[in-house]
Amino acid sequence: MSRLLSRYPLFQEAYLVADVAEACERWSALFNAGPFVITMHHRTDRFDYRGTEHEADVSYAFGYHGDMMIQFIQQHDDTPSIYRDMYADGEYGFHHVGVLVHDFEAEFQRLSDMGFECATRLYADGVDAAYFDTREVTGGFTEIHGDPPHILSTFAGWRRAHELWQPGDPAIIPRPPR
Repeated sequence: MSRLLSRYPLFQEAYLVADVAEACERWSALFNAGPFVITMHHRTDRFDYRGTEHEADVSYAFGYHGDMMIQFIQQHDDTPSIYRDMYADGEYGFHHVGVLVHDFEAEFQRLSDMGFECATRLYADGVDAAYFDTREVTGGFTEIHGDPPHILSTFAGWRRAHELWQPGDPAIIPRPPR
C-alpha cells in the first residue's frame, strides 16, 4: 500500500454521519473547518456495489480543514453499501481516506493486484471513482478518485473558500449549479 500512498498523498478523509448539515455545523464550530457544500441525494451515471447495481440513497458534504478535504456521508436508506459494510443503521464514524490519481485504470489495477477488493466503482460528474476494502490496513476503505481538470478546479475553489472563511461565517454555502 505504501507505494500507492507515497505516490499520491491523501487528500480526503470521510465520515459516515447521521446528518450532513449537522456534521458541517459541528465541525465548523469545533475545528474551524469549512465552509461545506452539500449534495443531497447524489446519483451516479454508472454504479457497481460488489457486482450489483444497488445504489444507496446518500447525501454528501465537502469542505476543507487546512489542506485536507473533509467529506460527510449520510445514508438515507437501508440499501447494502460500503457504508453499511462498516456500520449498522444508527452507527457512525470514520469511513475512508481518498487519493486523487492521474491514471485511474493503472491505480485500480495496482490495488487489485495488491489483493484489495474493489467494493464499489462508480462514474459521476465526469469522474471515475472506486472504493477498495482496505480495512485490514487502514481501518476503513480507500477511495481512488480521478483528477480531470474540472474536478481539480472544483476542489481548488472549495479549498480557496476555506482559506477565505472566517469563524462566524456560515458553515454551509450553496453549491453552485452545474
